[in-house]
Amino acid sequence: MKQLSVLFAIALIWGCKEQKPAEPSIAETMKTYTIEQMMDNEAIGGGSFSPDKSKMLISSNRSGIYNMYTVPSSGGEMMPITQSDSASVFGISYFPNDERMLFRMDGNGDEIYHIYLRDTDGSHKDLTPDKGKRASFYGWTDDKKGFFYTSNKRDERFADLYEMDLETYTSKLLYQNNDGYFLGGLSKDKKFLPLIKPINTNDADLHLYGMEDKSIRKINTNQSGNSPEDFSPDGKFLYYTTDDGEEFAKLMKYNIADKTSEETMTRSWDIVGSYFTEKGKYQVTYINEDAKNSIEVMDVASGKNIDLPSFDGMDITNVGFSRDEKSMRFYAGGSHTPSNLYVYNLESKEQTKLTNVLNDEIQAQDLVNAKVIRYKSFDGLEIPAIYYLPHQASADTKVPAMVWVHGGPGGQSRQGFNSFLQYMVNHGYAVLAVNNRGSSGYGKSFYQMDDLNHGDKDLKDCVAGKDWLASQPEIDAEKIGIIGGSYGGYMTMAALTFTPEEFDVGVNLFGVTNWIRTLRSIPPWWEAQKEALYLELGDPNSADSVRLREISPLFHTDKVTKPLIVLQGAQDPRVLQVESDEIVAGVRKNGVPVAYVLFEDEGHGFVKKENQIKAYSEALKFLDIHLKVDKGIPIKDGDTMTKETDI
Repeated sequence: MKQLSVLFAIALIWGCKEQKPAEPSIAETMKTYTIEQMMDNEAIGGGSFSPDKSKMLISSNRSGIYNMYTVPSSGGEMMPITQSDSASVFGISYFPNDERMLFRMDGNGDEIYHIYLRDTDGSHKDLTPDKGKRASFYGWTDDKKGFFYTSNKRDERFADLYEMDLETYTSKLLYQNNDGYFLGGLSKDKKFLPLIKPINTNDADLHLYGMEDKSIRKINTNQSGNSPEDFSPDGKFLYYTTDDGEEFAKLMKYNIADKTSEETMTRSWDIVGSYFTEKGKYQVTYINEDAKNSIEVMDVASGKNIDLPSFDGMDITNVGFSRDEKSMRFYAGGSHTPSNLYVYNLESKEQTKLTNVLNDEIQAQDLVNAKVIRYKSFDGLEIPAIYYLPHQASADTKVPAMVWVHGGPGGQSRQGFNSFLQYMVNHGYAVLAVNNRGSSGYGKSFYQMDDLNHGDKDLKDCVAGKDWLASQPEIDAEKIGIIGGSYGGYMTMAALTFTPEEFDVGVNLFGVTNWIRTLRSIPPWWEAQKEALYLELGDPNSADSVRLREISPLFHTDKVTKPLIVLQGAQDPRVLQVESDEIVAGVRKNGVPVAYVLFEDEGHGFVKKENQIKAYSEALKFLDIHLKVDKGIPIKDGDTMTKETDI
């Protein structure tokens, strides 16, 4: 017995000696980053293989503005191809048989895009030089001697289809769009063109136009959401998505010869895109699965999906294929990490990481991985949302919070990386990105629930999101604000106007405040969808204008009592600068703290790093003063805010 006691004592002493100190938590080791550090996370996009596959053409904002770069497919340093310091440059594609390039550029955010050539000698040429007219690339011809594009140069309301010759750079009109259709992709043999006629913001009629006999036939039999995707490699079928008879979009194929349709794929979420690779070996399909992309790549011959690379804690968000179909480029990332570009050899299964976009000064573990949550709204409707909780938040260390509202109407907050959101979270703000009724991705009934009802039930969903936040043990229920851009900016102003006691501060990023003016001044190239917008929002030239005035915050600024910051681009063609000018002037009459940041060289959203740094740092500074520290401290306009323009 005594021996047993000695052995027990020895074991106890040994166990004590082996105990290690507890690992410090992320909250104890995390760093707080400046806006300059956070915005120095590189954003990249695109990925066109050169003809010999030795390089890829991409776009990056590493210079502070988007420019074109090439990166070796085997890995290596990115090489700048353009060096714009004003307008953003976005690469479109290498030419099919040589190293000429196509890119697009607008005028500082005015959305008047032109298509440019970058020749092998480094010279540039505007291939669509019509002043004030928009052009969009629509794919290469099957013989690779030209490309298709759309332009509204004939009639600024509608996009016609053209073909550009690669040798002479002259174009010819292929289809004159007199009836306000949206155009699908032309079949490889140039015989058929899908045409989409919007009915409302969800539903559209799908037609097939015969290029030779100028015939037109309607494909859908019932009113539903329809979208053309691609023609089969043999040209016998048109694949399209439809939500006919369903809540979510499924994939169909239409037999051109016998005019019949059959279902080819259905999932429990919207199928949002499907296409065939160059030679038809693979069919790539995108599914919008709970606010993130799920991608399936099917080997057409076997009918089975191929295995894609997998990553711990990340998802593949986008894929593209080389013309010989032996290589695939893809992006992988998540809410907590910006997406990097990879190349994957489909035969050897070897993958190569081409970029490292996270700023070297940032510890990856300091960023927050968001999670999808759901909460009940005022009427019991379940609302999906994406929740970012700071590492430093706890029941003992409560943090302020912001309700984030996406753009639209009809947009969706998604599980992707957002430097601004991570910046707020890193500085101790929880963020709940709500997908209120009217958001896409959750079925057509949910999508249409806010029609002719904006500023009411959709706003109540946001208030319910605030209530959900307030019930969380890590959140300071007395310090919750609202933030959003475009339609989200409208919701911010609607919240401060129509529910003035619910939120403690508002951040309005280029938000609509006068629906009558916005709907009357929509860009001319939106003509094809104008009537559909009117059906959802109201016709400003009818009796609907009475309701539109009622829901427009500009006419009710006397009700605003909480601090507000407004950020706006002067070149914005969607939400005009006057919207923000007037809402700022109106709220200031109440003696409410208001800050206004205006950028002369931005449009609908801020794409230049210098402007992003300024905008988001000013927003956080405003929140720190009016929400985090003491939301009762008044400031004089201009005391703490740096302005481009003060109204």
